[in-house]
Amino acid sequence: MITRQLLLVALLAFATSTHAQRAQNPIVWADAPDPDVICVDDTFYMVTTTMHQFPCVPIEWSLDLKHWHHASYVVPRLTDSPRYDLLEGTVYGRGQWATSLKYHDGRFYVLFAPNEGGEMGRTYIYSAAQASGPWTLVSRLPHFHDASLLFDDDGRVYVYYGTGEQVELTSDLQGVVPGSHHQLFEREADETGILEGSRVVKHLGRYYLLMISQVWAPGRYRRQVCYRADRPEGPYEKRIILQADFGGFPHVGQGTIVPAPSGDWYAVIFQDRGAVGRVPLLMPCRWVDGWPMLGDENGEIQQEVPSPVAPKQGGDASSDAGICSSSLTHCTGPIIPPDREGRPTSSAWQWNHNPVDDAWSVTERPGFLRLRTCRVVPNLYLAPNTLSQRMEGPACSASVGLDVSHLRDGDCAGFCAFNGQSPVLCVKRQGRRLLLEMSEQQVNLGDRDKAVESVDEEVVESVALPRGMSRGQLLHLRIDADFRPGADKARFFYSTDGAAWQPIGREYHMRFDWQRLFMGTRYALFCYATRSLGGYVDVGSFSYEVEQQ
Repeated sequence: MITRQLLLVALLAFATSTHAQRAQNPIVWADAPDPDVICVDDTFYMVTTTMHQFPCVPIEWSLDLKHWHHASYVVPRLTDSPRYDLLEGTVYGRGQWATSLKYHDGRFYVLFAPNEGGEMGRTYIYSAAQASGPWTLVSRLPHFHDASLLFDDDGRVYVYYGTGEQVELTSDLQGVVPGSHHQLFEREADETGILEGSRVVKHLGRYYLLMISQVWAPGRYRRQVCYRADRPEGPYEKRIILQADFGGFPHVGQGTIVPAPSGDWYAVIFQDRGAVGRVPLLMPCRWVDGWPMLGDENGEIQQEVPSPVAPKQGGDASSDAGICSSSLTHCTGPIIPPDREGRPTSSAWQWNHNPVDDAWSVTERPGFLRLRTCRVVPNLYLAPNTLSQRMEGPACSASVGLDVSHLRDGDCAGFCAFNGQSPVLCVKRQGRRLLLEMSEQQVNLGDRDKAVESVDEEVVESVALPRGMSRGQLLHLRIDADFRPGADKARFFYSTDGAAWQPIGREYHMRFDWQRLFMGTRYALFCYATRSLGGYVDVGSFSYEVEQQ
């Protein structure tokens, strides 16, 4: 006979197990747009977009679609133009875009094309035997916007891209088969917004092309659509498979569907969430009359979603040499950037544009990251070696300790919430004085080469720092952020002892601006010279806290 106590224990264990098998949306409340997800054996792999942040093409792995870990960056840096080095223009909002991830014949493949014209926009294909790398360049092809690879069962290889275009690649992936281009369909007459973000899968002999769609009309907004056909070249028919808001935010659309080892299907689709960026949501994929319908039975997105049960042994993920199990969204402790080959100690830190390798060190002063000035520049947006990581919702707080005693006259170093419109905590050396400023800055970029034409700056508050800062005493800077619906607010603090915090400046309304940097707001560290070289800042440990959903 089961006693009341044993029954309660059993019910508690069942409830705990059931909760552990459910994922909270968003599965990553941080900027991880354009997701592509595949499943190899019992392990899921995901790639997202990081644009002008390097190294780029981040590959993450998971056993249950809710706990994500970092496997590798595919590309340490891009070198087609000095613009990747913040010279002769920039690549703000461009760089690595919507990447396709596939697994075929024992190898991983990624395909992406920078959103550029000419040689800079040529498509990259990389391949590796393991998700952890090493990754090797397979080929450069013509530009394919928001493209998706498909390795078909008969050995043929296709690329779907743009607004319903398709080409066939040669079997060695070195070129396009002549005469293989197809325009698969024409957009609807009232579909006057975007129709892009191709993700293609084959299921039970049919071809399914998922795209994000926008109709500018009352009651009709961003949605996920699907085109299906019995042959690669069509004809294709269309259905809306998701049109829903969620969590107080609009605009859910663009992503993919993936089968789990159990046979269940899932969708990972991103949602615009203002200043924090575009965040991935998890939802079931239900096959209804041969269509992959997303969300629950009513087409709605749920806060909690049953997720695949992680196997006890961890599958392929545990056997990938070099995989780092650090958090996908942030890391704390000593600041250790990716090494010279782009191999990261964490997926969190990335450089703004290509780094200048001989201008930073984690060995010159053990336990500190040293950022040296290496180029005289007029503003933050042209500063080399700005190091950043994503901010996270619903609310987060981060602080750093800086030794600013080695800054030279005209040097600027500090901590900011980096975006096209940035609130900035900046220490400036002016002769023998050190000033801490809280300012609000907005970059103005050229349309063609994204050159920094000007930066509008308003200094909100300035504080003279005590003399101890010039003798190596650490200055602590902190930024608190709130990304709840309707908030997008940041507040700023400083401390000379790491214990008593003083507010500085005013509350700042953060923004997501696709016309400038086109990314979610990021915590960023910087040090640059405006007059002469030779100065540097030593950055101590990074402290980060996030409020749980």
